[in-house]
Amino acid sequence: MGFTAKIQKDKAYFKRYQVKYRRRREGKTDYYQRKKLVIQAKNKYASPKYRLVVRKTNTTIICQVVYSTIIGDKVLASAYSTELPRYGLKVGLKNYAAAYCTGLLCGRRALQNVGLDEKYTGVGNDEEDEVTGEIESVEFNKKKYFVDEMDEDRRPLRCFLDIGLARTSLGAKIFGALKGASDAGLDIPHNYKKFPGYDPDEKQYDADVHKEQIFGEPVAEYMRFLEQEDEESGTKTLEEKFKSYIDNGVKADDLEEIYLSVHKAIRADPSPKHKESKKERNKTATHNKEFKRKARKTKEQRDADVAAKLEKIAEMEDSEDDEEDEDEEDEE
Repeated sequence: MGFTAKIQKDKAYFKRYQVKYRRRREGKTDYYQRKKLVIQAKNKYASPKYRLVVRKTNTTIICQVVYSTIIGDKVLASAYSTELPRYGLKVGLKNYAAAYCTGLLCGRRALQNVGLDEKYTGVGNDEEDEVTGEIESVEFNKKKYFVDEMDEDRRPLRCFLDIGLARTSLGAKIFGALKGASDAGLDIPHNYKKFPGYDPDEKQYDADVHKEQIFGEPVAEYMRFLEQEDEESGTKTLEEKFKSYIDNGVKADDLEEIYLSVHKAIRADPSPKHKESKKERNKTATHNKEFKRKARKTKEQRDADVAAKLEKIAEMEDSEDDEEDEDEEDEE
């Protein structure tokens, strides 16, 4: 049996020990990635370096266009998938198609805030220019821009995708938000290797598969499959798994039209519901004074309640004892 000596950390180790950043200790920020996304070339002076921040929770897709300053990060535009019911999408707020819609909404808002929404309309602005899974790019002055066409006066708003700590698996919802923001008119450098429809073995990309994901075709196919299975077996699996869809009258054949109408509604008016932030609205908020909290009971009232409960318990015990005595007499 071999003997291994325990490595002792001496005083010199602890004197030189440097505590990591708080968000690194909490496992929230990848600072190696953040430095590459935030650092700006010195010859660009105070030009902000924008990044498209996409985060996914259990119930929501969040997209923000953010730039960094010495004081901290500042948000140019943001969009949440919980805003989509305002545009006609009431169910399925965390799937791939909803991520695309959220990215589209965020992109249109960002362009509206910088005055580029009319110059860079993106893909799917009219019936002739429909949404596809293809990547749009243009070369201008020996530089590649990921937009469908360039404006002569102003260049597009360039952003870089910030995924945080999420895994970059093939067909992830994060890339759905990226595609939505790109189709909105933002200039985001990307390729098709993580989009649905890409085959890493054959190294081929099928844009039609990606288009089906954008319009929720996999969800519709699954609904049809469950509907057919329920008819054959007599179960109610569709009703259990798609209850919110059924309650809102959404059928499998309606999904493509719903997503098309949502895209049009977003392009028609991407502005947020409130112009002011929630923090500013809370300062001037007036609360409903009709509802009044019940006054707290006094010590005497609380003691009286306890005494009443004890009396009730004692009466119940006495009645149970009387019933037991009657049963014993009957048996004798």
